[in-house]
Amino acid sequence: MMGDVAVVSGASRGIGLACAEALTRRGLRVALLAPASARLARAEVGLDGSLAIPCDVSSEADVGRAADAVLARLGAPRVVVANAGIVRRGRVERLSIDDFDRTLAVNLRGTFLLTRALLPAMRRERRGRVVAVASISATLGTDGASAYNASKWAVVGFVKSLAEELRGSGLQAMTVNPGAVDTDMLRGSPYTPQMTAADVAGVVTYAALDAPDAMNGASLDVFGP
Repeated sequence: MMGDVAVVSGASRGIGLACAEALTRRGLRVALLAPASARLARAEVGLDGSLAIPCDVSSEADVGRAADAVLARLGAPRVVVANAGIVRRGRVERLSIDDFDRTLAVNLRGTFLLTRALLPAMRRERRGRVVAVASISATLGTDGASAYNASKWAVVGFVKSLAEELRGSGLQAMTVNPGAVDTDMLRGSPYTPQMTAADVAGVVTYAALDAPDAMNGASLDVFGP
C-alpha cells in the first residue's frame, strides 16, 4: 500500500484522527480534512506524508478546493473516509431549524459532497473504497437526537445506493456503524463508552483495505469488545 492516498474528513480528533493514524501505519499518505484550527495542525504532526487541509465539508466550495489540493499534491485517493459529523441534541418540539439543518448539512451533505468531488479521479484509477462512518443510530431511534439519527440513517441509504452505482467499476462503498465510543460526541448522551476511537479505526481500516470486494454495500455494526 506504500504510496497510496487516503482522505479522511473530521480528522482533527476522535475517530477521524484514529483512522488517519491507522491508515498512516499501513503506509498510506493521508489528507486530513477538518475545520481550520490549531488542533488540525497538531493532528498532522507525526503522520508521515500527511497533508492537513482546512475544510467545512458542508460547503461545496470548500470541498472543491480540498479535493483540488488532494489531487494536485497527493494524487487520486485509494481510500476516502467520510467521517465528519456533529450532533445537536434536543427533543423535536424544541429543536431549532438551524440545528436540524446544520446536522444534516455536515453529516449527510458533507458525505455526498466529499464523495462526489473525489469519485471521478477514483473511477479513472478503477480501484478504491469509500467508507462512511455512520452510527449504530442508523438502526434505531434516540430520545433527543432525531436530527443526528435521521442523518445517519440517510448516510447508510446514500452509501448503499452509491455501492450499486459502483458495481463493475473496481470501486466499493461501505459504512461502519459505531455504537458508544469514548469521544467528545458521546458527552451529553445517555450512553456509556464501550470502545475507543482506535477500536473503530481498526474496523474502518479493514473495510478500506482488507475487506473483500464482495462486501460492497455492507453496513458494519461495531458494538465494542
